[in-house]
Amino acid sequence: MVRFWFKVPLWQRVIAALVLGIAVGIWWGPEAASIKWIGDFFIKSVKMLVVPLIFFSLVSGVTAIGDLRKLGAVGGRAMLLFVVTGQIAVWLGLFLGTMLKPGEGLDTSRLQLGAVPPPNETTAVDMILSMIPESPVKVMADAQVLPLIVFAMLIGVGILMAKEEGHPLIKIFDAGSVVMQKVTMIVMELTPFGVFALMAWVAGTLGQDALIALAKLVGLNYLGCIIIIVGIYGAMIHFLARLPVHDFFRGIVDAMAVSYSTASSNATLPVTMRCTERNLGVSNAVASFVVSLGATINMNGTAMYLGLATLFGAQVFGVELDWGAYFLISILSTLGAVGAAGIPGAGLIMMALVFGAVGVPLETIALVAGVDRIMDMMRTTTNVSGDAAVATTVAVMTGEIDRAEMVSADDV
Repeated sequence: MVRFWFKVPLWQRVIAALVLGIAVGIWWGPEAASIKWIGDFFIKSVKMLVVPLIFFSLVSGVTAIGDLRKLGAVGGRAMLLFVVTGQIAVWLGLFLGTMLKPGEGLDTSRLQLGAVPPPNETTAVDMILSMIPESPVKVMADAQVLPLIVFAMLIGVGILMAKEEGHPLIKIFDAGSVVMQKVTMIVMELTPFGVFALMAWVAGTLGQDALIALAKLVGLNYLGCIIIIVGIYGAMIHFLARLPVHDFFRGIVDAMAVSYSTASSNATLPVTMRCTERNLGVSNAVASFVVSLGATINMNGTAMYLGLATLFGAQVFGVELDWGAYFLISILSTLGAVGAAGIPGAGLIMMALVFGAVGVPLETIALVAGVDRIMDMMRTTTNVSGDAAVATTVAVMTGEIDRAEMVSADDV
């Protein structure tokens, strides 16, 4: 029985748990709240990973850039495209959430929740000062993610500046990042049980209204990802790379299919590199560097979703967000997406980073956890498509692309 359980792909187990949880919740009614503790156990396990995962992943991601002085045109252009597209993606999520309001009108009075935090009234000066940790140890203990991110990035830059002397630390942080990814995968095995309990609780307590709100969130997640893939990446290929958009997407269709089924940028990495080299004609040097770097820090789908999910939680629990909060969400969503490991469920872990900073109750994680896997598949497809788009664009800019090879690949 155990062997059969693990033979079934995780995403299939999660979808089955989602459907079963909804059915049980509708049948059981409010009494389904008695199994919510199973979902709480899963959410606490997820929150446990936030600080170490961010710290190791960000330091490892910064050091993966290599010697900043030797990156030259390839590294500079790739990083610029990653940052610009990431910010566009976040603000797209904020726009969709603001205009279409997926969480508005949901009555949560029947849920046993803690007090809703007051709106974040931090000024710009306070925000700047809060970014500098007085004690890195205290920051980690209190899970203060913004100064933790700054500290992690400074450590990464310091390691790069140390050159050869910093190489041993690179191996340590790379190993730490890999270990935390493995630990995350262990926790993700709890997902079917957590999803079953949480969906039964939501369906039994809130009924059809909650399911409609979650369906809206899923729909907006897919809409946002499609806009990013077709609109942003398509424009990048057409206007910057000056290549046929149709040929580009035909060249990466294998990577998109694998990413959607696995919901893992890391698992799709070999396929993405093969597609960019063989089908798009990108040189091995550019493909290896940009795609590998993108699998670590280019998470536009995740960044868009973090902004959208934050607004969803704010609307559900009546938290007012001003423009300062929007700006903070845009920064933290981008950085949180960078810190998100390229494995299934990483975006769920990063939610605590953004929610806590703007006063959105962490109970929002419990609401969206049941449908997160469905959205994660599309987000990963967006992330992987972005890696290929940036690699192709940078290759054109630096003359590291074989256009004839793209044509020959299309003719096959």
